[in-house]
Amino acid sequence: MISKRAFLFMLVLMVPLTVILTECYTGEDKKPDARGQIFAGSATCVSCHKNVYNSYIHTAHFETSRPASIETIHGSFEKGHNVFSFGNGSTVEMQKKTGGLYQAGFVNGKLTEAKRFDITIGGGKAETYLYWQGNKLFELPMSYFSALKSWTNSPGYDTGRINFTRPIVTRCMECHSSYINELPNPNISLTNRTVEFDKASLIMGIDCERCHGPGANHVNFHTEYPEIKQAKYMTTIKGLTRQQKLDACATCHSGNKDVFNRSAFTFKMGDTLAKWKEHNFAPQNTNPATLDVHGNQNDLLASSKCFISSNMDCNSCHNVHQKETGNLALYSQRCMSCHKTANHNECKLMPKLGMALKKNCIDCHMPAKPSNLIQVEGSGNKVQVPYLVRTHHIAVYPTETKKILAFINKQDRR
Repeated sequence: MISKRAFLFMLVLMVPLTVILTECYTGEDKKPDARGQIFAGSATCVSCHKNVYNSYIHTAHFETSRPASIETIHGSFEKGHNVFSFGNGSTVEMQKKTGGLYQAGFVNGKLTEAKRFDITIGGGKAETYLYWQGNKLFELPMSYFSALKSWTNSPGYDTGRINFTRPIVTRCMECHSSYINELPNPNISLTNRTVEFDKASLIMGIDCERCHGPGANHVNFHTEYPEIKQAKYMTTIKGLTRQQKLDACATCHSGNKDVFNRSAFTFKMGDTLAKWKEHNFAPQNTNPATLDVHGNQNDLLASSKCFISSNMDCNSCHNVHQKETGNLALYSQRCMSCHKTANHNECKLMPKLGMALKKNCIDCHMPAKPSNLIQVEGSGNKVQVPYLVRTHHIAVYPTETKKILAFINKQDRR
């Protein structure tokens, strides 16, 4: 039998162990993060960063993928507004059913195929949608464009037929989600690009840890030592070099010209993006006049005089924790924090434009342009550009300047 003294000694030893286990215990109902034990999950950030978190969940980054529902799909399902016609007897109808929301294809009035909306991608200017077929993901043929206020065929689709067979590859999800695990597929080839995913591993949207890196150690440390305010076990943005900051954004904002030799999901804040890229021996297009504005923000910014003659990076203009889309006055103020009389680089039109300039530098120096990659079939079988994309090549655009001056002069005459 254990003596009374030995029992008390064992009891004393168990006290700190109990405290440690209690601190580490997160509850049986908490789903493990698919990325591994070193990830805490973004919901864990709320306890210390509530204001930042509550602001961030309304941004385009966080909402770049989410479960498809009547709340996240902005196209109409009402009769008279829920059908797209190809003009050759083929139509796609958006349907509400008991089992969910569907896109249904018809040829000469006969149903050919119907697939459910499972995931909504995007949402600001446009939305496209994905559906699951087993462990495979496919894009639905119809997208919704805010400017057109209508359904139309997804960009790049054949304008003469209904197509439910476009597969989603891992690279798509690397920029539109925080994680998904690709399952081994021995049959994948140049002609068979369909990949299979672990559906349960999908983490939708761009979450906190996608940009800030794994946070479990950070959370554990600061839970144990709340009095220490300096961030531990977490890479902070201010601690990175300019190139490291740019590389973090360029993972998704440098166009599709680069081929990655490993998954972008493994890229962490502070990494060097060049290590992820296959060397491309083909001549690279660096001409801002011919670079497409869709997805090439990094290269376009790098070609700007503002960028070359300063130490600016993406965060100089963008507060990624705030939803600032369309707030031209706010972005203009950030321009003018550098372009001012004291720095001898104030806009030469300031005396004429005055307050108008303070509210909008952007349309002159970063005009919205059409993308060759985003063209769709509109009414009457006409190819349309459903929305414009703001160029990140900051420069003087004489045509845009003339438009602004003409508008100001018109207002002055009234």
